[in-house]
Amino acid sequence: MATTATILHADLDAFYASVEQLLDPSLRGKPIAVGGGVVLAASYEAKAFGINSGMSGWRARELCPQLIFVGGHFRDYQRLGDAAINVLNDFTPFVERISIDEAFANVAGCTHLFGPPREIAKAVRRRVRAELGLAVSIGIARTKHLAKIASQVAKPDGLVVVDPEAELDFLHDLPVDLMWGVGPATHARLAEIGVHTIGQLAKIPGYSLERLLGPAAGEKLTALAWNRDPRQVRTHHRAQSAGAQSALGRKPVKEQVFRPALRHLADRVASRLRAKSRPGRTVTVRVRFAGLRSVTRSVTLDAPISATATLAEIAEELVRSALADHPEEKTLSGTDRLFWDHRGPFPMNSASSPKRTCSLSSKKGRYWDRRRRVSVTADRSILDPGRPCGLRRAAPYHQRCCD
Repeated sequence: MATTATILHADLDAFYASVEQLLDPSLRGKPIAVGGGVVLAASYEAKAFGINSGMSGWRARELCPQLIFVGGHFRDYQRLGDAAINVLNDFTPFVERISIDEAFANVAGCTHLFGPPREIAKAVRRRVRAELGLAVSIGIARTKHLAKIASQVAKPDGLVVVDPEAELDFLHDLPVDLMWGVGPATHARLAEIGVHTIGQLAKIPGYSLERLLGPAAGEKLTALAWNRDPRQVRTHHRAQSAGAQSALGRKPVKEQVFRPALRHLADRVASRLRAKSRPGRTVTVRVRFAGLRSVTRSVTLDAPISATATLAEIAEELVRSALADHPEEKTLSGTDRLFWDHRGPFPMNSASSPKRTCSLSSKKGRYWDRRRRVSVTADRSILDPGRPCGLRRAAPYHQRCCD
């Protein structure tokens, strides 16, 4: 592990909302949210009222009656996100992009050209502000985990450098939900046993944490609480999954409502697959009902696909399956989400909460279901991942992902 702090984590502040304020200067200084039925992103002015990503639109309007909703300009998000990452690439080739608006960079090999890491970070922040009109917060530390936490502490529009000799002093006083892998569900479990800071988590015996969260999560969080993170900045890895979502608002459960949305999402996802020559095998659809209740359906195909029409047809059947299992639901609310995975069953991260996904997989005794037009197992109990029987049987293909 490095002995000096040379890993940068750069994170654009309130990215979607900031881009909207950049494109429309009349929105600057006002509370805005991207979305409609569900808040996809909120400006800092909106966050001051308690509005966060994943919140329902009606609840957001309750908290802030003057809140302004905007539809979103996703091509501009991609364009400006790419431009910001390219600023990092001008300083070092060792850049690992982890989302549209954030990336790690290792500057150990370029300090003789551009100065110490702090000066490099300052230069990056100046250029992003001058060239793009956006604010970026940067954290600098010896490890990726600590650099990411430092960038969160630096928000908004700040820079934090963690002294290698004071890492644990810095880390252990911070809230536990700043840790990579602690989402709302894990945070709630830790709160039940009185763990609110990373320092308190570090003092929990490993076996106790593993009993509470499971062996993998317990071991990982214990290591991160002591800043044991051997991961390096990876520059060459291809995306294994892709997704798209669409805010629907409160709409009746009818085909003429969800079919156009799914076809739009399928086109967005499939066009990305074809552009990258990356057909996928697993299709996942997440449907959110009134009251923000949501269900997920997923299927893994025998052969990869990238055709818009095929992807849309499979997604429609998955939605029909979900709706058939919940006839009491009469209103769609929030977002329809469509995900693709190159490798097989893989849960997608959400900005709001961890999710569980069950995927169908071809095994012995399979047959061709003409209605679904996908190869499924003969045991139809797996078709409903919400039932305990289905969850048990599909356990080998079920993974949990913490945000």
